[in-house]
Amino acid sequence: MSEVIIAKKAEIVAGITEQFKNAESAVVVNYRGLTVAEVTELRKELREAGAKMEVIKNTYLRRAADAAGFEGLDDVFSGPTAIAFGSSEDVTAPARIMKKFAKQFEALEIKGGFIQGKIASLEQIDELAGLPDRDGMLSMLLSVLQAPVRNVAYAVKAVAEKGEEPAA
Repeated sequence: MSEVIIAKKAEIVAGITEQFKNAESAVVVNYRGLTVAEVTELRKELREAGAKMEVIKNTYLRRAADAAGFEGLDDVFSGPTAIAFGSSEDVTAPARIMKKFAKQFEALEIKGGFIQGKIASLEQIDELAGLPDRDGMLSMLLSVLQAPVRNVAYAVKAVAEKGEEPAA
C-alpha cells in the first residue's frame, strides 16, 4: 500500500478514536436484514435524541477501540456492524432506541457496547435502555423534591379546615 493510503486510513481511525473517547455510551448492532427505510428511520430517531449511528469497517472499529482503551470489544466487531454513539445530553438514547427497534424489527441484533468508559454486557445495555431519558429523569427528580413541600401544604390545609369547623 502506498503511504498516502496508509496515512488516510490512520486519519480515519484517529477520527473514530475521538468519537470513542467523546461518547458517553455506544451500542454496537448487527443491522443485516433491515430495509433502507428502517435504517433511515433508526438514524432519524437517534439523531433527534442527540445520538449518531455510523456503519464503519470492523478493522477501523477494532483499531479505534483499542486506541481509546476499549480492548474487550473486538469480538463484537464482526459481520455487518453499525455503532451508535451517545452524547452527554442523553446517555441512554442509543441503548433505549436500539432496544426499541430490536423489539420492532427482529433483524436488528444488539451485540455489545460501552457506558461511560466501561465495556457493558448485554444485560447492562438492557438496563440502561430501561431508564427514562433526561427529561423523564428530571421530572422524576422534581417530583421527589416537591413531595415534602406538597405534604406540608396538605397538613397546613387540613389543620386550617379543622379549625374552621364549628364546635359541636
